[in-house]
Amino acid sequence: MVLQGFFAAGSFLIIEFFNGIKTLKYDQDHFFVCRASTKRIGHRPTFDLITKNQKAVKTTYLNRCLPQIIFSRRILRLFVCACIWLTACNQHAKNNTGADDTTAVTGEYNPVLTFAPNVPEARDNAAPKKVMVEIEVVEKVMKLADGVDYTFWTFGGKVPGPFIRVQEGDEVELRLDNNANNKMPHNIDLHAVNGPGGGADATMTVPGHSSVFRFRALNPGLFVYHCATAPVGMHIANGMYGLILVTPKEGLPNVDKEFYLMQGEFYTKGKNGEPGLQPFDMDKAVKEQPEYVVFNGSAGSTTGANALQAKVGDRVRIYVGNAGPNLTSSFHVIGQIFDKVYLEGGSQINRNVGTTLIPAGGATIVEFTCKEPGTFNIVDHSIFRAFNQGALAQLVVTGPADKNIYSGKLADEFYFPPIPDQAGKKDKPVIEASSPEPSFADRFKDGHALFESNCSSCHQSTGLGLPGSFPPLAKSDFLMNRQDMGIGVLLHGINNEPITVNGKHFQGVMPQLSLTDDQIASILTYVRNSWGNKSPAVKASEVKKIRNQ
Repeated sequence: MVLQGFFAAGSFLIIEFFNGIKTLKYDQDHFFVCRASTKRIGHRPTFDLITKNQKAVKTTYLNRCLPQIIFSRRILRLFVCACIWLTACNQHAKNNTGADDTTAVTGEYNPVLTFAPNVPEARDNAAPKKVMVEIEVVEKVMKLADGVDYTFWTFGGKVPGPFIRVQEGDEVELRLDNNANNKMPHNIDLHAVNGPGGGADATMTVPGHSSVFRFRALNPGLFVYHCATAPVGMHIANGMYGLILVTPKEGLPNVDKEFYLMQGEFYTKGKNGEPGLQPFDMDKAVKEQPEYVVFNGSAGSTTGANALQAKVGDRVRIYVGNAGPNLTSSFHVIGQIFDKVYLEGGSQINRNVGTTLIPAGGATIVEFTCKEPGTFNIVDHSIFRAFNQGALAQLVVTGPADKNIYSGKLADEFYFPPIPDQAGKKDKPVIEASSPEPSFADRFKDGHALFESNCSSCHQSTGLGLPGSFPPLAKSDFLMNRQDMGIGVLLHGINNEPITVNGKHFQGVMPQLSLTDDQIASILTYVRNSWGNKSPAVKASEVKKIRNQ
């Protein structure tokens, strides 16, 4: 910087002198004022040293201020050119630090590629290496939801594709293999690549062939990768996406648990829950109307027995991607606060965040410390996507509770609003008058209406529930084998108890409902005679008997 300043100042001084410019700044309080065009002593220009108040302090000659040097025009031009060249070199060197660092790599490295929700361990922060990555594209039929299959196009045979972890400065050599049994050409566009198409142009691969290209991981961050073969949206919507993490040279802070989640949309011909092998629906995709919005490739993929696991006190980091191809995710963990969010997977950090936005084709990193035990639902807080379309995962935290942080329910009492003309008096419960038992048809009809208004948001109108969260009522062995016909569940609820329904495990949570005996009898009559269930009608007198026990 000193050398650059010297040459710049020297060139400026000489140009000003030969052009006869009036003023040349000396410092903030004094100025050399050249009067070469108005006053001469012999052939030597005269300078006045002028203060800010414009009073001349001293007149001197050039040979008393600077060494007497005779410059020819040719020498002047050479000097100025040298100054410009040196300045440009310095600026070029300055601009080629940091993100453009292409230090020579030292040896090869074969990274471990993991599938969601697992994350590979970090490499020690050594010198950049040549990282060899190989991914096979496989087209295969897999489960999308209970009873629903779909033909997925995958990186590595799973959705999302493998988690790739490299380090800033690494040279990555990626080999893309297109399985010979596939029907479509595929490629890969990694958002971590500085180059045309993110590598898509270099990796366009027909079935039975492989493509190879290299790139430098110049920018640290969390990035999405996806197939970019036309029609691009269709390839992404069929499951061709994943995440690549470029860790900064200094590494990331240590945590106890790291997880990999990726949200994606599926556009099926059949409606949500319609069984069988479902084809892709381009019309729904163009209109941005998915039937399923899920984490890690299928509804319920990361719930129940497959939920993420942590302990009280664990520091948790989740790498979250949103493949889209259309929707923005409102990512939220119910009951946790992100004390650190790497916005859009980059270097900027936001703190103490409840819900963070992830654009389609974007990613983010969230961190928090588990302070309380329990089951924490992970959702897209565009909430119908979570509880009706599948965008739901779970984190199960075990360990001791701290009542100073969270007390749990302290009371559950009847509430009787005061009658307007008797404010301040304690009202007594209304006792139902006995009435004739309605017919089965009337019970069933009333039960259907009550079910839709009280129960369908969790158990769904189809009775299939939500995988991993809300158990099915259709052909439910848990419900149909109960001696109380399910009356006790509606009367008292289920308080975070483990239950098994049709061989699948659920953490049962159901609030106590404020329903009359007649209403409970109607709901259970409807439920126990729908979706393949069959039993006699439930009577209000049977509900009353169990209520009074």
